[in-house]
Amino acid sequence: MDFFEKLDKNPYEDLKWNIPERKQGSMNVIGGCSGNFRTEVKVAEYMAANYPVQDVWLVLPDALKGKLPVLPNFKFLPSSESGSFNESQELVDVFNVADFNLVIGDLSRNSVTGRGLSSAVKSSEKMTLITRDSVDLLVENQPDRWLMNENLIIFASVAQLQKLLRAVYYPKMLLMSQSLVQVVEVLHKFTLSYPVCVVTLHNEQILVAGNGLIKAVPLAKSGYSPLMLWSGEMAAKIAGMNLYNPSRVVDATACAVFQ
Repeated sequence: MDFFEKLDKNPYEDLKWNIPERKQGSMNVIGGCSGNFRTEVKVAEYMAANYPVQDVWLVLPDALKGKLPVLPNFKFLPSSESGSFNESQELVDVFNVADFNLVIGDLSRNSVTGRGLSSAVKSSEKMTLITRDSVDLLVENQPDRWLMNENLIIFASVAQLQKLLRAVYYPKMLLMSQSLVQVVEVLHKFTLSYPVCVVTLHNEQILVAGNGLIKAVPLAKSGYSPLMLWSGEMAAKIAGMNLYNPSRVVDATACAVFQ
C-alpha cells in the first residue's frame, strides 16, 4: 500500500509559509436557514480572525434578513418557502465570485435547496468544501454530476460517504465496521475514480484522500474530539490552508488537520 501514509507529525509545515502577511484572497461561507445560522456566523468570524483573507463573505438566505443586521460582508440570496436557499441563478453565480467556497451547512432538507446547491457546486470553477448536513443534501441531488468537479473537497463522516457511494452505484462498499485498511482501500479506489478530495474520520484516524493517495493523521494530533470535529472550525482550517495552497490540496488539507 504505497499510496497510504500514516503521519505522526506534520510534514507540511512549509505550506504555512505560503500564507501571506497582508490580507489576500476572498472566501464565501455559505449556509444557514431561517431557524439556524449561528455556525455560519461563528465560522465567518473564525476565518476573519485567523487567516489574512481580504474578504470573508457570509452568504445566507434572505429569510434571515429580519433576524440579522445588514452588514457589508453579508450576502442575502433568494430563499425557499422552507427558509433555506432557493434554486436560483444568484446561488449559482455566487459560487464563482470568491476564491473559495465553504459550504458549512445548517440547510433545510428540501428538494429545492438541494437542486440549487447541486447546480452551484457542479458549475463552480472555484475551490469548494462541503461538510456537515450540506453533504447529506447534495447526496440526494445528482451526486454523479457534482462529483466530477476537480475543485471539490468533501469533509464527511463514514456514514455520509457510505450513502454517497450507494447513490452513485459505486461497486465498493464503505462500512463503519470495516478495518482502517479496508476503508483506506475503498477511498484509494474512489478518489482514482472521482477527482475530489475526501476527508473523514475512522478508527481514531482522520483520513485525507485524493488522487488515490491517503494520509492518516491521529485524531489526538488534531486537538479535537470526535464530536467537535464537525463543529465547523476544522472545515474552516482546511479551507484556509487550501485557499493559499490550491495546487497541493491533499498536503494542505493534511497540514490543516494537525493542531
